Amino acid sequence: MLIAFFEELGLATSFMLRFFKQALRPPFEFNELARQAYLTGYKSLPLVAVTGFIMGLVLTIQSRPTLAAFGAESWLPAMVAVSIVREIGPVITALIFAGKVGSGIGAELASMRVTEQIDAMEVSGINPFKYIIVTRVVSATVMLPVLVIFSDAISLYGAYIGVNLKGDVSFQLFFLQVFEKLKFIDIYPAFIKTIFFGFAIGLISCYKGLHAARGTEGVGQAANAAVVTASLAVFILDMIAVQMTSFFM
Repeated sequence: MLIAFFEELGLATSFMLRFFKQALRPPFEFNELARQAYLTGYKSLPLVAVTGFIMGLVLTIQSRPTLAAFGAESWLPAMVAVSIVREIGPVITALIFAGKVGSGIGAELASMRVTEQIDAMEVSGINPFKYIIVTRVVSATVMLPVLVIFSDAISLYGAYIGVNLKGDVSFQLFFLQVFEKLKFIDIYPAFIKTIFFGFAIGLISCYKGLHAARGTEGVGQAANAAVVTASLAVFILDMIAVQMTSFFM
């Protein structure tokens, strides 16, 4: 098992280095990149929006009794905002993204490998790595931070609805309290780590799909492996980001 682990690690590292080599070398597939950005970003927006709204609403409802017990109910908007922007919003959105986009990429590439479409592209003189892998990884890297911004905004609106379920706080006062407590150190690291989340999800999903086992069973295994490995990578990267942020603060 240890030998297999290091072999897999070596193949993944070689795959990542090949990605950087191909991504920086022209020609660039802008049309395919735009199409993948539409599929990974715009098509994921409804699911991300619903998840973000529920996340903000539930977090507010669950936090209210604890803060009310200490007489700190007025801190509810600021606490929920900091929690969503710094940690909960990026991680939950990345996990949703890994489940939807990661599984789709893994299954799609595995299906292309099984049906020998990738081999046909190589025979036709097309660079399948640049056309298929680079565009999907770059689109995931670019679109996840955008989705996190939308998710955070909708989550804050859900928190506003949650605050007003048992209270009466105006829209202006709620967001005045939110932005009064949010600082640059809360927003900037959270945005930066979403870039790494998107890159890891795209790269892992493409790797698992491209190296899928032959046969229809390999398609399902590739999709499952892409989601599980990408979700694990999100947690590991988040742990590293939290440690680095606390070190520099």
